[in-house]
Amino acid sequence: MGILNSVEYCIGRLLINQKGRDKGLFFKSPAFVSMPEPTFVVTSPDCGPSNSHMKEEYTGYGKDRFPELAWQKPSPDVAEYVLIIEDPDAPLPMPVTHGLFFAIPGDKTSITHDDISVHKLVGKEKHLKGGFRLGKNILGSVYGGPKPPLGHGVHRYYYTLVALKEPLDTSKMSALATKKEIAQAIEGKMIGWGQWVGLFERKWE
Repeated sequence: MGILNSVEYCIGRLLINQKGRDKGLFFKSPAFVSMPEPTFVVTSPDCGPSNSHMKEEYTGYGKDRFPELAWQKPSPDVAEYVLIIEDPDAPLPMPVTHGLFFAIPGDKTSITHDDISVHKLVGKEKHLKGGFRLGKNILGSVYGGPKPPLGHGVHRYYYTLVALKEPLDTSKMSALATKKEIAQAIEGKMIGWGQWVGLFERKWE
């Protein structure tokens, strides 16, 4: 696989136990204290049920394709949704945010790869084709698929979808809203939440 991959593999094996930063995941924030478990099911027509292994095309080693997510509306009172994608198994102090989307219309029951393309800019705000807005992730891009280090074992990718009973007050957030800002903004507004988990491991071949 070449000398660079060999070095990456050795580093991945050395850091194999540097995983499980679950305490820093979005659904561990104070907004979820009264609702600690998911209340509705999120599936992926592309990749299968939660805890399915993702194919390479859905990763940073392939086409970086966003896995379609689907769900049933948990309540007629849903005003909008928030979606965050996180990896708690990266060898870093906190989970890595791969994607953050908010102001997702309450009548949506799926999100596709096409939905997350940038539709227009309003000042510094990025509005996406699916009718919602983009938040900040680690790459500074719209979305970054799984890209665990070679030899670091299986990583879990949490796609957490939160249903809100009223729209977020975006006037109190940055143009590219952060995970912390969103976590604070959803307090007292949650109706329910669901989650899909994708798995991926980059193996030595």
